[in-house]
Amino acid sequence: MIELAILVALALMRRFEGLYLTPYLCPAGVPTIGYGATYYEDGTRVTLIDAAITRERAEQLLLWMVRTVYLPQVMRLCPGIDNPNRLAAIIDFTFNLGASALKNSTLRRKINAGAWDYVPAELRKWIKGGGKVLRGLVIRREAEAVLI
Repeated sequence: MIELAILVALALMRRFEGLYLTPYLCPAGVPTIGYGATYYEDGTRVTLIDAAITRERAEQLLLWMVRTVYLPQVMRLCPGIDNPNRLAAIIDFTFNLGASALKNSTLRRKINAGAWDYVPAELRKWIKGGGKVLRGLVIRREAEAVLI
């Protein structure tokens, strides 16, 4: 189940993060590289003067982030997810918004209560950036909701 969830989550992240082989500032103003990485495996933060990376390196970094950071966070916060598509959707959500957003959310309470019928509506609430509805977030949340 976990391997399938990882594959589905990776596909979501590739689709919505996009691939940038040179460092850039994300919409939140954080130096980022690859598929949304803000730091490397050794904990070093990405800077705008970092060297470009290859597609293969970006893939390695993305897989590392999912396996060692986001999957464990989701499993700790929502231990009862027993469906790979649901797990993938929540991994993608957490990758996009951070574990603190999941930890303190009604979304998490619904997941942990097994109230899956309410989870898509909770996902769809997370569509704003800078106080404005962002089309990309609307589409991303819908893609996650379909997996629930």
